[in-house]
Amino acid sequence: MRITPRATATALDSSAFSQRFFRGAVLAGMLLSMFCISLLATTAPAPAQSFQAWVEGFWPTARAAGIRRDVYVRAFQGVSPDEEVIESATYQPEYKRPVGEYVDRLVSDKRLQTGREMLVQYKPLLDAIENKYGVDRHIVVAIWGVESSYGDNLGEHYVIEALATLAYRGVKAKFARQQLIEALKVLQRGDVSREYMAGSWAGAMGHTQFIPTTYQAYAVDFDGDGRRNIWQSLPDALGSTAAYLKVSGWQPGHTWGYEVTVPSNMNPSNYSAKNLKSVGTWEQMGVRRVSGAPFPRPGDKAALFAPEGRNGPIFLTLNNFRTILRYNNAPSYALAVGHLADRLMGYGTFAKGWPTDENHLSLEQRKELQTRLLHVGLLDGEVDGVIGPATLSAVKAYQRQKGLNVDGFPTLTILNMLRADT
Repeated sequence: MRITPRATATALDSSAFSQRFFRGAVLAGMLLSMFCISLLATTAPAPAQSFQAWVEGFWPTARAAGIRRDVYVRAFQGVSPDEEVIESATYQPEYKRPVGEYVDRLVSDKRLQTGREMLVQYKPLLDAIENKYGVDRHIVVAIWGVESSYGDNLGEHYVIEALATLAYRGVKAKFARQQLIEALKVLQRGDVSREYMAGSWAGAMGHTQFIPTTYQAYAVDFDGDGRRNIWQSLPDALGSTAAYLKVSGWQPGHTWGYEVTVPSNMNPSNYSAKNLKSVGTWEQMGVRRVSGAPFPRPGDKAALFAPEGRNGPIFLTLNNFRTILRYNNAPSYALAVGHLADRLMGYGTFAKGWPTDENHLSLEQRKELQTRLLHVGLLDGEVDGVIGPATLSAVKAYQRQKGLNVDGFPTLTILNMLRADT
């Protein structure tokens, strides 16, 4: 079963917003994509019973959790195992995206432009959310942009079907069964009808990709219609995001962190996220903001974060960075969200660029690679610097032509060979 596109509405502007509903699933499930790939990436065992037998066998568990029989039957009507879910859950990509490339991908020119438009279009809503929860609107919009491209990619999987598939096939079954019960409760409560209950392969739902247990604990009815509809109501979706961040410890009026320089005798790689020190202590150790401005609150607790060591940008990350990690426990994700929010505020790019070497291409180099692959007829698509499946396939095709080891890695060597050919 697949969720099909339908019109949607928000409490503010249904006609404008409906154009952004259910357009693919390129970024759907970002909240869990990095978390669950590591959690769920196991070989799916062959099931010992039919799917329908499993559904009936799960009914007593659902009934004990308070699910009505009519809700259960309706939720599973026409449902069958979704093999794409298993493929996604067990997918182990050969190409490990460097942090700089990951951040560039999420803080793209298109996402910046659309984010600025959303800040203007939904200003009254964002005013109300910021006033109630104290969470900066730019962070809320950045999470929206990262998680679903501002509603373009809510996911193409029916959440009940996706979670049931994981549970049935035994791929992290405990997680899937728990989430499935909570998803059934969403349907029973009437917050959303099943035809709109789209999500990622791992069950992340709505504009800002809440998993069902997080939804049950933190989603809010911001538009006051009696439902917590994070799929069709933008007030509910963005309000829920801000509510979750507030409960997670967001500090109003504070930033997520600072780009810094460190003294030549300091190896930033020696400091982990657990090495919390006051900003004043870091300053005494020679850490400085790249802007030269003083740190506004020397008592703030901060950790040094240098994802590429001395070769790339270095940061002091504060409490709000750790709060973003409660949303998605991946430092590269929190960095991308924080940086996108800063860019939406009008700040520029990082003062220090990401490293470039054999396995680290800059954004411009990645665009050049794609352009040259287009010229030799191996790639068909947009030149955007995003190393996705199409680019990796084109690199593999080029490697085959040249008799090279076929691994799909977009290296500087490959780029130099393409330069010679074109």
